[in-house]
Amino acid sequence: MTRRTDAHPDPTRPGIGAPFFSTWRVGTPERQAQTVEAVARTWETRAWGSDRLLGYHLYAGHDGTTLLHYSQWRDEQGYEAFFKTLRQERNDEIDTAVPGIERVRLDRYRLHRSHARAVGDTRVPGLIVTVRVDFEPDAADKRADWVDLVLSALAGPDADRGLISAHFHLSTDGTHVLNYAEWESDEAYDAALAGPGSPQWERVRTHPGLRGTTGSRYRHALGLVP
Repeated sequence: MTRRTDAHPDPTRPGIGAPFFSTWRVGTPERQAQTVEAVARTWETRAWGSDRLLGYHLYAGHDGTTLLHYSQWRDEQGYEAFFKTLRQERNDEIDTAVPGIERVRLDRYRLHRSHARAVGDTRVPGLIVTVRVDFEPDAADKRADWVDLVLSALAGPDADRGLISAHFHLSTDGTHVLNYAEWESDEAYDAALAGPGSPQWERVRTHPGLRGTTGSRYRHALGLVP
């Protein structure tokens, strides 16, 4: 069966071969909460459904209108099998409970590298930030170098103590990087954004092939595991 958990997921967990992130637009904070409960109810009353799925987590956007879904698959084949046989039935039940959900996009990734949580750090993230970093169409091969540059900056003297971890995923279509970052709090993240720049971070911002960035703030709303 399926059970609920309050624990945040570990993006570095062994066995995750195909992490997926998708976005739903639901319109209001009230509908956010209703959708989270509809997802929980739909999954908790059914068998887990796939031994290829390690975990499924839902995040409420601070904008009050969006939900982020993070699913940890062993491989894409496992997702495809689930999609063909079980996904629509579950979505239909959720849509009956909360009509009018807009399923905006689903992106497929591979975890590239991480700024890992420090040994002994037991903080529970108060804020999840995703940053999508888009690259020019001919710059897919520059993404790994950009991630290396960011990780070097995070390991240096400019590192922010409010950052718990950061996990850099390369999209399988070659277009962008997604950074899934755990922060201690909104205040810690705001302080980091307001801090003085450095030559190293300037190189990050002006890296060749970089097209633009989009950041979003979330709170962990639901965890589901077998």
